[in-house]
Amino acid sequence: MSKEANYRITNKQLAAVIGSETNLIANLSNAAALLFENLPDINWSGFYLYEESSGELVLGPFQGKVACIRIGIGKGVCGTAFEKSKTLLVEDVNQFQGHIACDAASQSEIVIPLTINGQKIGVLDIDAPITNRFDKVDQQFLEQFVEILLKNNQA
Repeated sequence: MSKEANYRITNKQLAAVIGSETNLIANLSNAAALLFENLPDINWSGFYLYEESSGELVLGPFQGKVACIRIGIGKGVCGTAFEKSKTLLVEDVNQFQGHIACDAASQSEIVIPLTINGQKIGVLDIDAPITNRFDKVDQQFLEQFVEILLKNNQA
């Protein structure tokens, strides 16, 4: 099956699983599991959520090994993607200035910001144990995945 076909199925599965559910944590939990099960060659998928009181990203629902709990805004790939409100696709995390190595096995990463009603709420983070795992196709379909994921939370 092609990468595109796999993503189309994954995105349809997400829409079916979520249905009309509006509980964000429940939806993030199932989304992390769906990505972890459906995407080949990844070792972590999950979310960091913005905590206003600390001004940090805090670990949310995920699948994979134990992860960093708090990430400063502008720090590492996740904090930078959140700060810039921009998807970051990193072919080799060892070449990313300020990369935070929560799992030394991770070699590439993609991070997509989460926004509801114009307000940044966190990021989707996916890591892979190989370099050059993610490309523009991954970015396109994962950005669609995030849109589907957050559609029920657009108040």
